[in-house]
Amino acid sequence: MRVIKLTEETKRGLMQDLLKRNPGNYGAYEGIVSDIINKVRTEGDKALFALTKEFDHCDIDASNIRVTEAETERAYDLLDPALVEVMKKASVNIRTYHEKQLRNSWIDIQKDGCILGQKITAVERAGVYVPGGKAAYPSSVLMNVIPAKTAGVGEIIMTTPPGADGTVNPGTLVAAHIAGVDRIYKVGGAQAIAAMAFGTESIPKADKITGPGNIFVALAKKAVYGHVSIDSIAGPSEILILADETANPRYVAADLLSQAEHDELASAILITTSEKLAEQVQKEVEGFLQELERTEIIQKSLENYGYILLADTMEDGIGAANEIASEHLEILTADPFEVMTKIRNAGAIFLGEHSCEPLGDYFAGPNHILPTNGTARFFSPLGVDDFIKKSSIISYGREALATVHKEIELFAGSEGLTAHANSIKVRFEK
Repeated sequence: MRVIKLTEETKRGLMQDLLKRNPGNYGAYEGIVSDIINKVRTEGDKALFALTKEFDHCDIDASNIRVTEAETERAYDLLDPALVEVMKKASVNIRTYHEKQLRNSWIDIQKDGCILGQKITAVERAGVYVPGGKAAYPSSVLMNVIPAKTAGVGEIIMTTPPGADGTVNPGTLVAAHIAGVDRIYKVGGAQAIAAMAFGTESIPKADKITGPGNIFVALAKKAVYGHVSIDSIAGPSEILILADETANPRYVAADLLSQAEHDELASAILITTSEKLAEQVQKEVEGFLQELERTEIIQKSLENYGYILLADTMEDGIGAANEIASEHLEILTADPFEVMTKIRNAGAIFLGEHSCEPLGDYFAGPNHILPTNGTARFFSPLGVDDFIKKSSIISYGREALATVHKEIELFAGSEGLTAHANSIKVRFEK
């Protein structure tokens, strides 16, 4: 990992470096994704089956595209029962946390009889995309589906790529069953996103699509946005650790590597006021690289986007953390809660040396689907709000409207919208 002094110049260079990982920069693939979406939109199932054969080498048709109850039952048999129990415990934590996010509709009746309010309604159908093969993450199934269920979504469908033998990752199926997915379809990639966005003979159209995926999935979600709602265009994973001289260097190194192992574009950054800690973390990283399995990926990640930034003061470090707006932010200082009050931009904040990032990934309850690439400045973690919509309620009586009608007519007239003004005016004609 590079150890550099934190200055305005180095911070600018770092920000430019990190932005290179934005999925929006992969324009070379947009034409391929657009062709796939258009095929599915115009040809429906025919295109789905052909593309699944081409990309996943699997023969899928209308008779076997949907996962059966028997397949889910077999998945339970293939999974370690202890892992199933962990998933169930995690699902309880996730559900309990997200239930606290629920909102209520409200009505406000004013003295003049006017009624104003807001009606909360869950979307009718949500579509969840789940990667397959080696990139299958049952934890993400729980994190996508449980908030939707908690919000009251009427139906949840899921798409995931099958193996060449037509099977689906058993962990994915068990997690989907625990979380409450209604229908699962064996289709992946951009074609799965297109199917959920526009509907085919086998797969119904969704109102909202969530879930992680490769660059083709990310670009497909970007392309269909507007036809349906999406959660976000997720970029590579990232962690930023704010630490002072009290931090345990072994913990810091382990936590940095927990994100670097995701892929070669993952970012792992330590900002510290302690030069001694920086040196110790470097040594611990080198030691861990001799023990861990995904060392090639980790090394590439650290070479490309691994940094140790030495800050003159913790205030400087906090300022840099707010500008970077990391997906995951760990605060390992003498008083992490005091530092946390100064953080404005972060996807998830982990306080103290035993609140490591994987705790949030798997078990604690808050969602691990988080804003990346600096979008924590204006985006939030996936939650119940992502699966609801709000309708305004307005009810005026004649007397209440009479007191304001001339003002509304004036306002509409100032914008040149005489039909708007007339809609009010006709109600007070003699």
